[in-house]
Amino acid sequence: MQILAAPFLSAVAGSYESIATTTVGAGGSPTITFDNIANTYKHLQIRAIGRTNRASTFDSFRMQFNSITTTSQYRSHFLLGNGGSTASADEGNTAGAFAYRMTASSSTSGMFGASIVDILDYADTNKHKTLRSLGGTDQNGSGEVYFSSGVWMNTAAISRIDIVPNIGPNFVQYTQFALYGIKG
Repeated sequence: MQILAAPFLSAVAGSYESIATTTVGAGGSPTITFDNIANTYKHLQIRAIGRTNRASTFDSFRMQFNSITTTSQYRSHFLLGNGGSTASADEGNTAGAFAYRMTASSSTSGMFGASIVDILDYADTNKHKTLRSLGGTDQNGSGEVYFSSGVWMNTAAISRIDIVPNIGPNFVQYTQFALYGIKG
């Protein structure tokens, strides 16, 4: 019996190309921006290691495309588990696609959340843009894992991505976002 990997799970060596990386400095930052994204790739991927200064244990981040914050254009869904319970929700009418987990200021000191977000067919002008992500946080023995999907209901090619804390207000020092192009 032969088992074949789904196309989105396999990657040929060299099929990911680093486009840009941003690391937040000592003062924190309310927004991370990737601008002038060329339409030369099949998909985009964002890899995030982050934390916000929200007065809580967890926060999320939102992505806005081409500077559009119209709430009716974004929708997200998520499923999370923490080893003892699960939760799921449909998040609509938000100013950006979100549900990508990270830690916040009440988390264990030095703990950061991690997420990988795929933005599929970002340059295709014949369809809405879909996203999928996997993320999680550790809290020295507790934490959670987070699966999500989203859609930007717009057919424009994505040339700019603004990333903001869901509640925030700022990403803290050492938070890092890296943008990759995936060749097709």
